[in-house]
Amino acid sequence: QIGHNSHLVFSVCNCFLCAVAFWSFNQPKVFASSSTGDLLCDASMAPTVKRIPAEKLFVSEPDPRWFGNGPNPSSDPTWTNPNWLKSRFHFSFAEYNNLANQDFGVLRVMNDDLVQPHRGFGTHPHRDMEIITYIVHGKLTHKDSMGTEESLGRGSIQFMTAGTGIRHSEANQEDSPLRFIQTWIVPLTPGLKPNYGSCSGDAQQRKNKVMHLVSNVLDKSTTTPVEINQDCDAFSSELDLSAKVMLELPPGRQGYLLCVEGSLSVNGLELKKHDACEITGSGGFLEVEATGVEETETGLVAHFLLFTMKAVPNAGRSDF
Repeated sequence: QIGHNSHLVFSVCNCFLCAVAFWSFNQPKVFASSSTGDLLCDASMAPTVKRIPAEKLFVSEPDPRWFGNGPNPSSDPTWTNPNWLKSRFHFSFAEYNNLANQDFGVLRVMNDDLVQPHRGFGTHPHRDMEIITYIVHGKLTHKDSMGTEESLGRGSIQFMTAGTGIRHSEANQEDSPLRFIQTWIVPLTPGLKPNYGSCSGDAQQRKNKVMHLVSNVLDKSTTTPVEINQDCDAFSSELDLSAKVMLELPPGRQGYLLCVEGSLSVNGLELKKHDACEITGSGGFLEVEATGVEETETGLVAHFLLFTMKAVPNAGRSDF
């Protein structure tokens, strides 16, 4: 649902659509599309989009013993990577410390994790972070010190307010690999009461449209499955080949978009799987098109995850 003060508004188009409508500040605006399906927007209204190529992400493959796992098998046909974990760090984390890539606004951590069957992260602590875990494929099993235990599949979200302290474990108990995107967001205030929650994924709610997943618990203008203690929103979408969605990022906001699966064009900038982009500037429109699809648990799609938040000066990587 999108309220009249929502920080992102969107609509879907395809080659047969002759008009695209969306709402901002309770005022409907209509933008025409050409006969080829291109959305017609004034280039001066477009934000700055900077590609973060997958090759610029730090790849971590830690020793399985560090997280309570046994040795990697010498041969297992169910494994898709020799090491139990392959993690792509979007920002400085663990053994990766890059002063030119510490965070992006309140987005402190984004790790793209591939966990092999029957492996996981043993019980470990967190505090003073809003933690959002988005499952791409497979099933993630969570247990925590508040007594919660559940398994979540594709498109689902596990979220925690770590607050004054929480301990939990995350594991892949299945016979196939698990991939998830875990983000840590700096909370509005430290010392919050710990909290856990989740929501199941619904592919139809994000198929060729944008699903609003996460919002600020203090923002009463919208309702989302997950609410966190920070002025930050998250959205996801799965697109058929050549399908497009149109989004508006209002002035004073910035965004970080991850190409989860397939390939995308974001205002003409090509992203492949594992690429991301920083979205900054003075606001404006984003056209996201699926330029390549791949086989997934929900069919042939391109797939993206987008976080938006209050803009901060000089946000983004400065090392390239």
